Amino acid sequence: MPAHRPAEGGLLAPVLLILAILVVATVDATTGPELHISAFMGIAPLVAALRCSYRRTLLVAVVYVVSLTYVDLLTVPDWAPASRVVGVFGAFLVGVFALVLCRTRLEREALHARTTLVADTVQRAMLRELPLRAGPLEAYGFYVSAQEGARVGGDIYEAVDTPHGLRLMIGDVQGKGMPAIGAGLEVLASFREAAQYQESLEGVAGRMEQALTRYNARSAKEGADERFVTALLLEVRGPGRARLLSCGHIPYYLVREGLVHECSDGEGGLPLGLGGLGREPRRSVRIQPEPSDWVVLCTDGVTEARSGDGRFYPLAERIAARIDLEPADLARTLRADLEDFTDGDLKDDATLLVVRRTPVSKAAPAPARSVAA
Repeated sequence: MPAHRPAEGGLLAPVLLILAILVVATVDATTGPELHISAFMGIAPLVAALRCSYRRTLLVAVVYVVSLTYVDLLTVPDWAPASRVVGVFGAFLVGVFALVLCRTRLEREALHARTTLVADTVQRAMLRELPLRAGPLEAYGFYVSAQEGARVGGDIYEAVDTPHGLRLMIGDVQGKGMPAIGAGLEVLASFREAAQYQESLEGVAGRMEQALTRYNARSAKEGADERFVTALLLEVRGPGRARLLSCGHIPYYLVREGLVHECSDGEGGLPLGLGGLGREPRRSVRIQPEPSDWVVLCTDGVTEARSGDGRFYPLAERIAARIDLEPADLARTLRADLEDFTDGDLKDDATLLVVRRTPVSKAAPAPARSVAA
């Protein structure tokens, strides 16, 4: 970022600061040597350094130095020459310090902007922008990192159209924020590749397991923590033909004829990275979706979010209360409601996907009520 790039705030801040300096200098010049208050206006260039562009900070600093020099040299006749020099030199130092402070701030803002750009690029490479589209499926939703300032973290998701049907995945890496990115990226890249070539969801999960095992082996050699990943894999091959595989992931929510069902199909499989501890191989289960069905997938950062009084976020109830909304509106509403419920204090990365077939039916939905499957 160039040092002269205008900062936020426009002309109002420098104009007000210059007017304040001139007013105080005028009062100081007309009240005699007993009241010398111009020196206190040294705060004006410092405020400009924190709020204005470099050029506007320079203008404020020049006005301050000129005004204080005029007051010190012409309106304080009883001062000794040494005192005048000290006063003028002090004003000059304040002006220089304000300029240095402003340049430092602008350089830090430029660095932050570049870092943000890199983070956005990494996020687009790692997690595609929502909504996801794969064939006739659309997935609207949100992703919020629990780590302040981070745009990516430990939650992953993807939807792809493959020769073996539409495949969708949502996952949650052990841990949160930046330290979990590496494991999540390995699993996500493996899913994107395996989904195109593996005939079954079990084969896809196996390739994801292998990728994470290699990552954990490298991490152990480097002294970093090994991680596991919970994941939910969904495959749709045609009307009424779908399979689901859970790798230790939390249940999903099925909305059918106005009812919200909490479903744990395929539950019991171990998370990715821990598959070697189980005696039984992972097995997908067949599900029979109806044309009007839609589902909500999420990570435990949503369902385990707590309010100030310790209550868990009642996702099923919130979905049922807003079942008439379009997917995009439902996702935005749930995100706002989640942040309001937790007062913006999320303890874990939170991801939610609203998955429907397109085009979405415009028929009026049935009255909504929540039931546990």
